[in-house]
Parts: sequence; C-alpha cells; structure tokens
Amino acid sequence: MRVLLDNDVILDFLLQRQPFYSSANRIFIHLQNKEIQVYISTITPINAFYTTRKEKGKDIAFRAVEGLLKIVEVCRTNKSVLQDAFTLNFSDFEDAVQCASAIAENLDAIVTRNAKDYKLSPIKVFSPDDFLQHLQTI
Repeated sequence: MRVLLDNDVILDFLLQRQPFYSSANRIFIHLQNKEIQVYISTITPINAFYTTRKEKGKDIAFRAVEGLLKIVEVCRTNKSVLQDAFTLNFSDFEDAVQCASAIAENLDAIVTRNAKDYKLSPIKVFSPDDFLQHLQTI
C-alpha cells in the first residue's frame, strides 16, 4: 500500500509528540518492514525542519529531515499539482497541496490526524490508528 503521511504524523514521529508518537512509530515500523510505501509532500521536509529547529535546534532538525528523506518517497509537485489543489475546494491550501500531490502520485490513501481537513478528498483518508487497523485486514 502506498500512502501519503500528513505533516502532523511526520512531526509526531520526528518530535516523539505524545500521545501520538506510538501510532506514528508503528507506521514507520511497517515502512521499515517494507509492508507499505510512505510518501510525503514536498512541503513536509520544510515544515518538519522549521518546527524541529524551533523545538530541538538546527543540528537536530538537519539530522531529522536528512534521515526522513532516506526512508520516504517525496511526491513530485509542480505547477499543475499546485493548480489542481485549488480545484479541491479545501479550506486550507497546505492540505489541498498534500492531497493533490497524493492524487498525482496515484497513492492509495492519506494518513492524518486531521481527517476533517480532508473531507473533500477523492482518495481514502485514515487516522493513524484507523490506518494501522486497516493494515491488519490486508
């Protein structure tokens, strides 16, 4: 299964944010075991670096993003994807870009803690816990 992890799930993992870290970590274990393919939007490393730098410092932020990029795929984003994001009619452009990126990559689902922000998504959206339960059924 090929999924896009929303920024919040990535930050939960990188910053070990409680109580969300456990689910994010289990998703990354599935990735490590090659049971899933994880994609992120091109904006995710930028957001991850910015947030991690503010909370943990520049050196940790560089290492965290560098490590992340070694284990995930990055969705291609171009002018067309950005324009497609507007047609989704999301209230938040960042979420729309992530969804449009997932659509352009033909991904199976988006995993986010903010499913309400993706209510107009044409592809399946899971919370981290629901995604982990779904993996047990396939």
